[in-house]
Amino acid sequence: MKLIEYRYYVLIIFIIIFSQSCEPSAPKMESVDTVENSDYYKEQYRNQYHFSPEANWMNDPNGMVFLDGEYHLFYQYYPDSTVWGPMHWAHAVSEDLVHWEHLPIAIYPDSLGYIFSGSAVIDHDNTAGFGHDAMIAIYTYHDIEGERSGTSNTFQYQAIAYSLDKGRTFTKYEGNPVIPNPGIKDFRDPKVIWDEGNSQWVLVLAAYDKAIFYTSPDLKAWTMVSEFGIEGDTRLWECPDLFPIKVKDSKEIKWVLVTSIQKEGPNGGTATSYFVGDWDGKKFIGDASQQQWLDYGTDNYAAVSWANSPSPSDEIPMIGWMSNWQYAQVVPSEEWRSAMTIARTISLHKEGDKYSLRSMPVEQMDKLVGKSYAISPKAYSTTGVISKESLNGQARIDLKLSLSGANNIMFKLSNDKGEFTLFGYDIDSKQYFIDRTKAGKSDFSSEFAMKHTAQIDYVSSEIEMIVYLDHASIEMFADQGRTVMTDVVFPTEPYTKLEIIPSEGSVEILKGSNISELKGVW
Repeated sequence: MKLIEYRYYVLIIFIIIFSQSCEPSAPKMESVDTVENSDYYKEQYRNQYHFSPEANWMNDPNGMVFLDGEYHLFYQYYPDSTVWGPMHWAHAVSEDLVHWEHLPIAIYPDSLGYIFSGSAVIDHDNTAGFGHDAMIAIYTYHDIEGERSGTSNTFQYQAIAYSLDKGRTFTKYEGNPVIPNPGIKDFRDPKVIWDEGNSQWVLVLAAYDKAIFYTSPDLKAWTMVSEFGIEGDTRLWECPDLFPIKVKDSKEIKWVLVTSIQKEGPNGGTATSYFVGDWDGKKFIGDASQQQWLDYGTDNYAAVSWANSPSPSDEIPMIGWMSNWQYAQVVPSEEWRSAMTIARTISLHKEGDKYSLRSMPVEQMDKLVGKSYAISPKAYSTTGVISKESLNGQARIDLKLSLSGANNIMFKLSNDKGEFTLFGYDIDSKQYFIDRTKAGKSDFSSEFAMKHTAQIDYVSSEIEMIVYLDHASIEMFADQGRTVMTDVVFPTEPYTKLEIIPSEGSVEILKGSNISELKGVW
């Protein structure tokens, strides 16, 4: 080979290597299948069947949409710390809402701001012109420098980005923002759905103490059409959701407006509420005085539904951020912060003149059930041990109980260190409760170690409780999902013992009660 030709080929190879080394790439979050570390997801307080990031900070679920067999879960994420910081959209996918695969970060902050919460849709008819079946993310830009300047309230505005590869990569729309800020300080968290009856896109966002609705033919040009709020309300609204749902056992269709409230939830701090009403193409028609709660615990916030879901029209899959802004940034997990609730199926029921939502774990959770141990039917008049072998920090507990003979039905989950959580039902006050006063570590917040209650307004001679225990959480679904409570707990060792503690009488455990081992998903 001539010298000149040799130098030529060497130069070509050098250029190729150099260009590849200079090409920017997103930090890769390893798939579960590629991790060989036996300690993976085994840290203290790490839940074993809940979604959580591999490391660092996470909050609100975002962009939840179903496409070609995959449920997408984007979420607020800060890759450089375990406390809140410049927000990104991180990304995971699942085929069953139970097992998740981590994917690279989907949307990064840029010169327009941090990437705050939002939603995603599938543009089947190419209304936006990005392509048929394009996945389009709608999110809030937060201009941190604009906020710090203190000279204007217009530092939050809405933008879109699109993906043609099933959410793996996004291109930000060059015409952003698609909804400029009208002068409202808290103006964020857009949720978009396709309004089939009116052939339009509908967007609802939180604007401090109310929800504002917009419509659009193409996801780019938006028209503000109405507002909905509670007169005199001073609480901050966040992460709204809007969807039609068929009332169970009927042909009636109602619309549900979900809104998360950042203070003064049923047991203090943040919580997720909802209103039931109708949609006329321009406004949500509902009674603002009839605010109901999706969850009475303190740790189900920013709960949002999956768009484009293959679920029946009377069942809506949802998930929430399992934490509370009162203490989210100081909980004792060290390498990561926060988890999501287990995915839930939401259904709407009418009893008399009242419409209300019920929440139950998605049926796919049954895949995790291992050995089951029947609890023998028996009346307890004194404290009795139900199980001390089948919990191991993660279990499903199914309880069917008679209300006759006692005025307080209480169960105790505990470990060998004397840490315990109480849960049950107070017959006299008609309240379900979770008491985490002695649950484990709590010195990180004066607002953590408390008893939480849920008042009920229905009557039954028997009650049912399904309790999902994981290493740092308890989720109670009572009476077919009529009452739901979600609380995080931080026992320094897993709970391994379940006891029943009657009060002034006897408690009868009925046939059909059992404890099931649950497999981890990591």
